[in-house]
Amino acid sequence: MAEYDGIIIGAGPNGLTVGAYLAKAGLKILLLDRRYEIGGGLATEMVTIPGFLHNTHAVYMPMTDYAPPMKDLKLDEVYDLDFIHPPLGMTMPFADGSSLCLYSDVDKSCESIARFSPKDAETYRQVYHEFNTLMEEFLAPASYHEPMPAFEQVVKLQSTETGRKVSEFTEKTPQQIVEELFEHDKVRTLMLYAACIWGLEYDLEGLGYLVPLMINRATNYKLVVGGSHHLAHLMYKFIYRHGGRALGSQLVKRIIVEDGTATGVEMEDGTVHKATKFVASSLDPYQTFLTLVGEEHLDDHFVLRVNDWRWEWDSLFVVHFALDKAPQFTAAASNPDLERAFIYVVGYESEQDLINHWEAIRKGELLERAGFNCCFPSVHDSKQAPPGRHTGLISQFAPYRLADGGAEAWYRIREEHAERCVATLRQYAPNMTEDNILWHYITTPLDIENKFPDMGEGSIKQGGYLPLQMGFLRPNEECSQYATPIKNLYVCGASNFPGGLITFGPGYNAANRIAEDLGVEKWWEKPQIVARAEEQGLL
Repeated sequence: MAEYDGIIIGAGPNGLTVGAYLAKAGLKILLLDRRYEIGGGLATEMVTIPGFLHNTHAVYMPMTDYAPPMKDLKLDEVYDLDFIHPPLGMTMPFADGSSLCLYSDVDKSCESIARFSPKDAETYRQVYHEFNTLMEEFLAPASYHEPMPAFEQVVKLQSTETGRKVSEFTEKTPQQIVEELFEHDKVRTLMLYAACIWGLEYDLEGLGYLVPLMINRATNYKLVVGGSHHLAHLMYKFIYRHGGRALGSQLVKRIIVEDGTATGVEMEDGTVHKATKFVASSLDPYQTFLTLVGEEHLDDHFVLRVNDWRWEWDSLFVVHFALDKAPQFTAAASNPDLERAFIYVVGYESEQDLINHWEAIRKGELLERAGFNCCFPSVHDSKQAPPGRHTGLISQFAPYRLADGGAEAWYRIREEHAERCVATLRQYAPNMTEDNILWHYITTPLDIENKFPDMGEGSIKQGGYLPLQMGFLRPNEECSQYATPIKNLYVCGASNFPGGLITFGPGYNAANRIAEDLGVEKWWEKPQIVARAEEQGLL
C-alpha cells in the first residue's frame, strides 16, 4: 500500500495546478487519471495522419495573461513554454467578401467596424477600454480568489464605480447588452457570438457580467506552441521535478472514507493508495460524491443538492482536418490580414441567423446551414503540421440530444453533418475542397462525454453556466470554497468557481484553500491584481 500526503483524482489543468503548487510546497503528491496520459482537455493527438497535431479539446487559451500558474511556475523560463498571440484575434467574414475584424490593436478594430458603422466603431473604442478596466479591477482577480456569498459580494460591488458597473451588466442578458451598445446588425452578430462563444445563453439574465469578460477575451486568446498538450506536459514536468508522480489509465473505484474523513482511494483492481493529509477531486459532483464517496457517507440534503446539478444546454460538434494547403478566404482579397486570423466565425450573415441556430439547439435540431468558428493552428505554429501542410478545425454549437433519435443518433448522422459544415466553410474559403482535405476526424457531443465522463452530456465546462450554478453556488454552498462535508476531501475541477475553460482558476483557488487548511507554508505570493481588488474593497 503506497502512502502519499495528497492524492488528486483527475490530472487535467486544474488537477495539475493543485499538484504543482503543493508538490513544490513539500507535499508528496500522486495524481491519478483514467486516460492513458495526463492533461485532460489539454489534449493534442494525431487523430488524422501521422505528423499532424490536433488539439482535440482545448485550443484557445483565454487567461494566460492573468492566470497565476503562468507566472509562479516559470514554465517559460525553466522549460520552453511559449504562446502565440495572433494580432487578428477574431474575424467574421461575410458572403459578399467583406469582413469584421477584432484585433489586439483597438485602432485597427475600430477601422474595421467603421466600415459598417462609424458610431459602432466609437462605441467599441469606449467599451474596449471600459471592459479592460472591469477585467483588471474585478473580473480577472475574482477568478483567482475564493468566491464569497452572493449578498456579501453584492455589497462590496456597490461600494465602487467598477463594482456598480459589474452589477449593472449582471442583470441583463447578453443580447440586451449587445443590442444596447451596437446598432449595426453585423456588428451585433459578431459581438453576440464573442460574448456567447463558450455556451452562455443569449437570453439568460443574471450572468451578464460575463459579457465584458468574453468580449475582452476575443482579442486575447492564445495558442500553445507545440500544441495544447505541451502545456500539460510541462506542468507535469514541474510536478515530477518536485517529487510528485502521476499515473495514467487509472480507474478509481471509491474514495475511502473513515469516520467522516477521506483517507485515500481504492482502484478498480483493488490497489489502495493512502492519503495522510488530503484527497482532491477535479471530477464533476455526480462522480465525486455519488459514485466515489457514496451516499452512505453524505446527508440527504447534500445528496439532493448534488442531484440538482445541471449539465450545459449545448455542446460542440467538432471536425479536425489534415490539409494540403491553408484555407484561402474570399474576404482576404479586401483585407489580407484574414490569411492569418486566429478565430474565424463563419456562416452567420445576421444576428437572427445566430439566434435561429441557438433556438434549433434547444429543440434538438440541426439546421441545414448553421455557422461555427474555425481555426487553423499550423498557420501560426508550424510545429503542428508537416512542412507545407496544415491543420484545421471547425467547432460548432450543437445539441447533445437530437430530436430525432436522441444522443445515439450522432453515430448515424455525424458524417453527413460534417459534410454540411464543410460546405458552409467552402462558401467563404473556396479551396476547402475534397482534394485539399487529406483526412478528417469528427468529435460529436456524445464523443465528448465518452472521452471525458466528467463532461456529462458533452458539457465542456463540467456543468451549465446558470445563475444558481455560478459564484458561491458552484457547485453548491457546501463546496463552493473547495472544501467539502467530508473532512480532508476537496474539489478542484471546472464544476467549481470560476468554472470551465483553461483558466486554472479552480485548481489555483483549491491549492490555496488546501495549503491554508493544512498549515502549509505558501511559496507563492498573492497575485497583485487580487491584492489590488481587495484593497479597493471589491473582494
